[in-house]
Amino acid sequence: MVTTQADHAGELIPRPERTPAALRAALAVVAPERLPEMDASQRAAVTEAIEQSGIAPLRMFLTEWAAVIEIERFPDTARALRRAEYLAQVTEDPEESRRYVRAAGDIIRAAHRAVGG
Repeated sequence: MVTTQADHAGELIPRPERTPAALRAALAVVAPERLPEMDASQRAAVTEAIEQSGIAPLRMFLTEWAAVIEIERFPDTARALRRAEYLAQVTEDPEESRRYVRAAGDIIRAAHRAVGG
């Protein structure tokens, strides 16, 4: 299982605060190509929060993007995730595909744990 490193080895930036502005600034450094995706996700979360009259969608938005950034802060981890996701899609062996899906899931779950999500 690949996890983010506790000793901060290979870390591109420190873990940002879990605020929209801090997460957006961090994403601009570690994965700027994903900014439009984050912006769309934030708009959707705000709309859903208004419709539900609650903040749960906003909390989910912050947790999800904190986890994305947690992965992207460590280039080796981000590469491992992209590799596992790619190989899960292209392999013709169903068991091998499941192994790659599990590996990708392990990385994502570790990132959520690291950010308290």
